[in-house]
Amino acid sequence: MKLHVAREDDQSSANTLLRDDPKFASQKIAFFQYTAVAVFLFLITGFWDLQIRNPEVYQERALENSVKSIPVLAPRGKILDRDGRVIVDNHSSFSLYLSRENLKMEHLRPIAEGLNLDYDSLVARVRRFQSRGAPVYEPIPIKEELTPGELAFVDSHKDLSTFPELEVVRVQHRLYPRDGLAAHVIGYVGEISESELDSPELARFHQGDIIGKDGIERQYNDQLMGVDGQKRVEVDSFGNERHVLDDKEAVSGKNLQLTLDLDLQAVAELTIENRKGAVVALDPRTGEVLAMVSRPAFDPNLFAGRIRSKDWKVLLDNPDHPLLNRAVQAQQAPGSTFKPIMALAGLESGVIDDNFHISCPGGATFYGRFFKCWGKHGTVGLHQGLVHSCDTFFYNVGNRLGIDRIAQYAEMVGYGHKTGIDLPHEAEGLVPSSKWKIRNFRERWYPSETISVAIGQGATTVTPLQMAFAIGGMSIGGMWFQPHLVKDAVHLMPARRAEVNLENIGKVVSGMYGVVNEGGTGVRAHLPGVNVCGKTGTAQLASNDLLKGTSYGATHKDNAWFVGFAPCESPEIVVAALFENGEHGQLAAPIVRDVLKAYFDKKIRLAKPQPQLAHIPTGLLEPPPPVPTATASVTP
Repeated sequence: MKLHVAREDDQSSANTLLRDDPKFASQKIAFFQYTAVAVFLFLITGFWDLQIRNPEVYQERALENSVKSIPVLAPRGKILDRDGRVIVDNHSSFSLYLSRENLKMEHLRPIAEGLNLDYDSLVARVRRFQSRGAPVYEPIPIKEELTPGELAFVDSHKDLSTFPELEVVRVQHRLYPRDGLAAHVIGYVGEISESELDSPELARFHQGDIIGKDGIERQYNDQLMGVDGQKRVEVDSFGNERHVLDDKEAVSGKNLQLTLDLDLQAVAELTIENRKGAVVALDPRTGEVLAMVSRPAFDPNLFAGRIRSKDWKVLLDNPDHPLLNRAVQAQQAPGSTFKPIMALAGLESGVIDDNFHISCPGGATFYGRFFKCWGKHGTVGLHQGLVHSCDTFFYNVGNRLGIDRIAQYAEMVGYGHKTGIDLPHEAEGLVPSSKWKIRNFRERWYPSETISVAIGQGATTVTPLQMAFAIGGMSIGGMWFQPHLVKDAVHLMPARRAEVNLENIGKVVSGMYGVVNEGGTGVRAHLPGVNVCGKTGTAQLASNDLLKGTSYGATHKDNAWFVGFAPCESPEIVVAALFENGEHGQLAAPIVRDVLKAYFDKKIRLAKPQPQLAHIPTGLLEPPPPVPTATASVTP
């Protein structure tokens, strides 16, 4: 009993001590009070920072989560022919971009799978953009020409919960003519490459920009390109546009009118179809290029966005080199088309005159070596030497002139130098001379080497454009106008005039008239009603003796040339044609003939009076006057 009472007394005394201890209670209350004050101060500090101290910063961050920057790409200017007909246009399509502000690397794999893109290539592309240090607001283009299925994939996955970095942009893609029409003249556009970004000329462009890569597209890129715009839109949580915050419109590029005549261009394309070679037609009085063809060609539409690697490989591996613009880059021996230059050089220098004749038994011996002629022409003077293209005659002319005087007159007409045409990558050809050989081979020039040069062989090379330019300038009296492809071109060099005797030019032109109209080697270029002058050329790629018994015979057949102009008395057009491996110059003559015919047929057609509508008297077009109402008389 005493023990139980003692326990109750101890328990009650302990409870009384805890309940009545003021120190314990105050500590507990103070802890909760300080905690509440700290939380309150933290909240107050956060609200102060958000709403008073830095409201613009946080407002901008909030807007970044709901605002997208969409590029507005400027369409390139159209390319027109001399009559205003459209050669190159644009077509509307959709391209896919990745917004770098919302980009997450872990999204790239499902995006690549959904759009049939190579994942590794996509990652490499993104890394390349990031390493270039481009501004974050510049999106990354990843796919052009989206299909309806791809558009549906993007629409269903571009909300903020899936792939907010996906952005579809309406763009204007280049639309080029089919079948490679004028492909080498026009060129193509494509995405700027890493090496181009490092060049000073293109330093102002950015990764992903579409620029002109070749041809007119490259030469006049600044004029054809417009100025891109940008649109900033507010979007909801599903990525749908709510309203436009800022809209900077794009400025379209300027249209470009060329000197090309689509009618002549189409005919020239057809004349050399399924062959290797080039055709150039120009107006020698102005330098305007009327047609320019290189075959085989390529489809510029393949490059309109980013060319596929397999298509690029096919073009590069093609042994016929379809990307080569043979009109301005094929440097080939001119063969007998060089003989009019030799004739003019001989007359101007006085080494030959009207009384100079030689005997052609089928060749001649010079410096202990026999040089063949393609035929046996008997006694030959200048006129017949040109008409029948006698090699023996021009061997003798060349031997009298010497290599340096040949080089002087060849350079006078424009060989061995770029013409200055407004196209990139023009080749300059080669005119050998004694200085040239010493500079390049540290050897002196041997007189026997001159004999081959005299008939357009040896080291001599020209381009089809140079040939048309040289013969055209000579045909109008020794004046050469800079070739160009853009109407109303600026910064053209003044016409270059040579002090030559017009009588001597007349003698050369007379011989070229005989080539076509007096049973010469170019009779296939004859046109009824048009006085055509011309010259054939057959140029060896390798000695026939060396090719015997080898497998290179088909690919090393002689090149066929023909250059012609008309009308003889006042030339308006000159056409040069290169038919690679055509064997005989006479086979290139019909190519030039067809282009000349198209030119003069069109000229006649345009000269005819156009049918007029029958005149309708003005009175018949006016409504008839109202019929007066008759007043009825009432008989009383």
